Amino acid sequence: MKKKSGGNQHQDYYARLAKKEKYPARSIYKLEAIDKQFRILPKGVRVVDFGCNPGSWTLYSAQRVGESGFVLGIDINDAGTAFPGNAKFIRRDIFEIGPEELLSHGGKFDVVLSDMAPSTTGDRTGDHFRSMKLCHRVLDLAESVLTNGGYMVIKAFQGPDYPDLLQAVRSVFGKVKCQKPPASKSNSVEMFIVGIDYRPHDENREPGNESIRSTPLN
Repeated sequence: MKKKSGGNQHQDYYARLAKKEKYPARSIYKLEAIDKQFRILPKGVRVVDFGCNPGSWTLYSAQRVGESGFVLGIDINDAGTAFPGNAKFIRRDIFEIGPEELLSHGGKFDVVLSDMAPSTTGDRTGDHFRSMKLCHRVLDLAESVLTNGGYMVIKAFQGPDYPDLLQAVRSVFGKVKCQKPPASKSNSVEMFIVGIDYRPHDENREPGNESIRSTPLN
């Protein structure tokens, strides 16, 4: 019998754990790791989760923010998951939904999440540029719907335009951290950008306040 590689065992562990804990996907453990480090989801906050299908991030967020909080999950496809009373799902294209529609769900949000990724083609360069387009769209929306001092977490595929995305995020957040959680595949180019302390176009940010830790491309 052929032995499984260490990478496959790593993936199987998180997949089994997600099934055991009744989450629809193993991606929940990426958000959990980020939340444990930065405490982005305290009780009572309002969250918008872009690209929420199949629902693990929305479910985790709803559990963390509690009944006094609210989570709005958005995806171009049906989530196929039952959400608790403090979470709502709408099926929309991120390039068609606008700030007004987002704000109609109770006002501004304290946290913007995005685990969105393009359908991969095997062309890493093309996939990277499509990922950048999604990330910049999330950032554009975040600048209209995020409360001052809020958080943003977006998944990005590393590549030639990745530094430009980081610069755009740094321009509106007090601090920026780049994380590759343990649940990410070791050979993946995905990186999670964590924006901390949203400050709209604050030009008075002290030099050195940004902290960037990135992982090289494989």
